[in-house]
Amino acid sequence: MKYRHELKHDITTSDMIAIRQRLRAVAKADSHAIDGKYLIRSLYFDTPNDKALYEKQDGVSRRNKFRIRYYNGDKSVIHLEKKCKVGGLGHKVSASLSEEQAMSIVQDHIDWMKDHDNDLIRELYSRMISENLRPKTIVDYTREPFIYGPGNVRVTLDYNIRTGLMSTDFLNPQCITIPAAQGICVMEVKWDEYLPEIIRDIVQLPHCRTSSFSKYEACRLPMIAPRAAGYLD
Repeated sequence: MKYRHELKHDITTSDMIAIRQRLRAVAKADSHAIDGKYLIRSLYFDTPNDKALYEKQDGVSRRNKFRIRYYNGDKSVIHLEKKCKVGGLGHKVSASLSEEQAMSIVQDHIDWMKDHDNDLIRELYSRMISENLRPKTIVDYTREPFIYGPGNVRVTLDYNIRTGLMSTDFLNPQCITIPAAQGICVMEVKWDEYLPEIIRDIVQLPHCRTSSFSKYEACRLPMIAPRAAGYLD
């Protein structure tokens, strides 16, 4: 399991425009992007007592979260993902789902998962049984991704973040979402062994510090109840 370094900053729209221009001069757009960007729709999972949310808020160093996502409204390619965080390092494991499989998970028809040949699908099933992990909310946003070969660097600019509130109908393109974290853009920088100086200079903003901003958290804040005692049990 290989972890990558990760830095995250919440930035203004004007910051994003400036950084985008600098990145275009030295980095390549992700080959999967259309006109330099793509739309991401994710469905995040959590426990009834919001364990993943509160671990994030409490700054728990070692944590993970599950989500299902697809890009540009294309439901022919859907991914189940587990994102693992250890301090400033991150690792992602993914598995492919058909539209029918994704829908069955959303509808809590999960018996088929326990004998699946994919480890991640079986792990999600186990967590859904043991921790009552279930879909919580839809998170939509636009991403502009940039790739820089040395250091295997990936810089992403995320904006237009929207929440489905309590809705989990994420395969429905007509599902209503509303703006979340208005005015905030998120820049993420990921790399392997080293971050080249040219990229370090490009993404550096004198008035910004490393952030722990979470799009999932921002999309849950309008609807979360006061913390339940014993959520880590």
